[in-house]
Amino acid sequence: MELSNLTSFHPEYFLLTGIPGLQNLHLLLSIPFSVMYVLDLIGNSILILVIGTNETLQQPMYLFLMMLASCDLLLSSSTVPKTLCIFWFNSHKISFNGCLVQMYLIHFNFGTESAILVSMAYDRYQAICHPLSYATTVTGSLVRKMVVVGLLRSFVSITPFVYLLYRLPYEGGNVIEHTYCEHMSMARLATADILVNVVYGMTLAILATGTDLILIILSYISIIKAVARLRSSEAHAKAFNTCVSHVCVIILFYTPAFFSFIAHRVGHKYVPLQVHILVANLYVLVPPMMNPIIYGVRTREIGHQVVSMFSRRSARRCSEKMFLRK
Repeated sequence: MELSNLTSFHPEYFLLTGIPGLQNLHLLLSIPFSVMYVLDLIGNSILILVIGTNETLQQPMYLFLMMLASCDLLLSSSTVPKTLCIFWFNSHKISFNGCLVQMYLIHFNFGTESAILVSMAYDRYQAICHPLSYATTVTGSLVRKMVVVGLLRSFVSITPFVYLLYRLPYEGGNVIEHTYCEHMSMARLATADILVNVVYGMTLAILATGTDLILIILSYISIIKAVARLRSSEAHAKAFNTCVSHVCVIILFYTPAFFSFIAHRVGHKYVPLQVHILVANLYVLVPPMMNPIIYGVRTREIGHQVVSMFSRRSARRCSEKMFLRK
């Protein structure tokens, strides 16, 4: 089918309803949504600034964390502003191409962030299970290669979504019962068979995300075995403290994502739509907001550098005021 014929079957825009059944509460819901988004922007920006400007933090674990913070910023910023526009201004329209771009960014970021979490698990595995060879194994060059591979994997696996959605005719409704555009929420509006979309989405989830999760679990099984062999209680505590932040982030990231995935495909008959959409929104808000807090509190080096940065700025302002008074 020619491109001109394809585009004739595409709506000029889609209408995002917001959270179905809770439209009367949109203004009220906008308060926690906006607070969490602001905390996300501030926390992740500080994390990127602190790690990027401190030579002492130019280590693999912190570089992965900086990449994670960048993904969190892009993920929330590609969804939450439009959601708040729906809540505040009843701005429900989003162009067809805009919907495709938003869908692409959401899934691309999910794939990239999943790859970064695997890389972080491998980093912790090497640091705890093979501490003597860690410095020569997990080098800056390896970190860059792992990040590039993660980005390429996301590009190669998510780009077909654009074609799979673009080829479909949308001659029926154009109302998406969601606050943002997802692959399946768009595909379900098509007036053609979407079996290929469903199969590809399931296959990608199993092969990519499923493999990532298995690798993370295997890494932590090896870590637990290595920690169990340690005789020193201090070494036990240090190893546990090193990993607990990462485990918290993994749980926050995968739990709502898998809930949303299952609800979209098999749970829509059993899970109320408003619950599904609320959880889907928590997925793009809570992990990006909590990640900087978790790492800031649990990681002593980052917490120390953040305190030092604000202390220096406060001291500089005080000295400037004293100079101006003189």
